[in-house]
Amino acid sequence: MKKLLLSILLLLLITVSACSNNDNEKESNSTDKADETITYESEDGPVEVPANPQRIVVLSTYAGDVLKLGGNIVGADSWSIENPNFSEGLADAEEVSDESLEKIIELDPDLIIGLSTIKNVDKLKEIAPTVTFTYGKVDYLNQHIEIGKLLNKEKEATEWVNDFEQRAEKLGEEIKAKIGEDATVSVIEDYDKQLYVFGNNWGRGTEILYQAMELKMPEKVKEMALKDGYYALSLEVLPEYAGDYMILSRNNGSDPSYLESDTYKNIPAVQNGHVFEVEQRSFYFNDATTLEFQLDFFEEKFLQD
Repeated sequence: MKKLLLSILLLLLITVSACSNNDNEKESNSTDKADETITYESEDGPVEVPANPQRIVVLSTYAGDVLKLGGNIVGADSWSIENPNFSEGLADAEEVSDESLEKIIELDPDLIIGLSTIKNVDKLKEIAPTVTFTYGKVDYLNQHIEIGKLLNKEKEATEWVNDFEQRAEKLGEEIKAKIGEDATVSVIEDYDKQLYVFGNNWGRGTEILYQAMELKMPEKVKEMALKDGYYALSLEVLPEYAGDYMILSRNNGSDPSYLESDTYKNIPAVQNGHVFEVEQRSFYFNDATTLEFQLDFFEEKFLQD
């Protein structure tokens, strides 16, 4: 009986020891994984970044790309925080800017991402590895792949890009079949008491409409907005820039008085019910999350009965 009890006790000790070793090994592996780094070839040269970043701060533009790839954002710029498309992904994120250095330090980020125009880059680099991108240096889809490389998720980013291109091209063919190959589309925005029209690479869905779907741009828009990406205009000349279809990006708090003007009401797209209004904050960017929203919006509006 004593031998049996001793055997059972020995077995229990062995089991407990094995479990403890396994737990220690798991903890060690987890720690090692968290400490792993990769080298990202940025515009400014190689940067050593975490292979599996856990606390990311995004200071401009790229929050939707990071969220699409499953990144955990602990701090983001005000434009991203206010974007309805990001509300779930940024629910626990703090609003920060390139000047709120103390707040960023408190967030203890292991990676900081932003546009090349942000301030205090050298100081930010002292807080965590910091990578910036020049807007438009690569096209909107390759930009997502670059974010994928930075987050060590190039494969996932590339797969999304390939799939998105196919879906956008297919939808473009369906839209052209319905509205006609020669129908023109313009993207108009009212912002701070000013009207703007956009070219083919300034967010607001322009990349999808003009690049992916190859829908036609009004000649006047092509002349004035294609090079710089956007062009400010007055209400009086708006009819010259209006396409057969208009995407109207509006802020809910903006002055709607121009919508009641004869100039606006006499635009053919308005008279034909071909104006598709969208909430401005959700339409600004051309990141992967926003592109998905824009593609769904175009499918709903252009193909509606």
